[in-house]
Amino acid sequence: MKARPAYRIFRFVALIVVVIALLAPLLWMVAASFKTNVDIYDTGKALVFSPTADNYANVLKQANYVQFIGNSLWVAFAATALSLLLGVPAAYSMSRFNMKKSALVVLMARVIPGVSLLVPWYYVFSNLQLVGGFSVLVLSHMFVSLPLVVYIMMGYFDSLPPELEEAALVDGLTHIGAFRRITLPLSVPGVATAGILSFIFSWNNFMFALVLSGADTKTLPVAIFDFVGYASIDWGGLMAAATVVTLPIMLIALFVQKYVVSGLTAGATKG
Repeated sequence: MKARPAYRIFRFVALIVVVIALLAPLLWMVAASFKTNVDIYDTGKALVFSPTADNYANVLKQANYVQFIGNSLWVAFAATALSLLLGVPAAYSMSRFNMKKSALVVLMARVIPGVSLLVPWYYVFSNLQLVGGFSVLVLSHMFVSLPLVVYIMMGYFDSLPPELEEAALVDGLTHIGAFRRITLPLSVPGVATAGILSFIFSWNNFMFALVLSGADTKTLPVAIFDFVGYASIDWGGLMAAATVVTLPIMLIALFVQKYVVSGLTAGATKG
């Protein structure tokens, strides 16, 4: 009983330290996006400065960031949609028909570093004259999102009682019909969770887009490098561009976090 107040103080202090460590870089980035380069280097204006929106004007006008936003949205939506279209039925088959070897292959694809595949991918896609187009970006992003969808949905399908599908089979439905009419409607929370996480991973993907994109197909994470030169760095524009990339996905995560958590916990506890 005597140790409880000390534990509460320790927990409160630890929570404050973690929150500050996580939010401090983000707050500095947002603040720097409203500063001039001179103010950024001036330590005396770390907290008190005259804000300016010129950095965002340069980002949205001079750097063609509206086009890059559209590129990121298109690639993320396409990769997520195709991953769900292929991954959900695949996860159902692996779950219901005990396809352990296929599940092992998916797990290996999930843990293999993507950088190890960049060189062979670039060689193959360059010979097919696909490098620089949207199709190669969508395919490369699916390498991350598709195993994630299968991994999440397999756990969710394992938690659903197979007796519901067996009853549907007795009533004359096929396995496909039982999946479409019984299992899939019950797994909507899991599908939503997999789709949200897939979109977030695709939006933040930098490595594949850096190597495989072209001048007209850049996504936002790659376009940030336009503010990094050989002789100098436009820190104000760089921070504004980073804010444009970060805040939308943070707002999405903030508003959908309860659906993600409920979907993951439902898949872990049902049955």
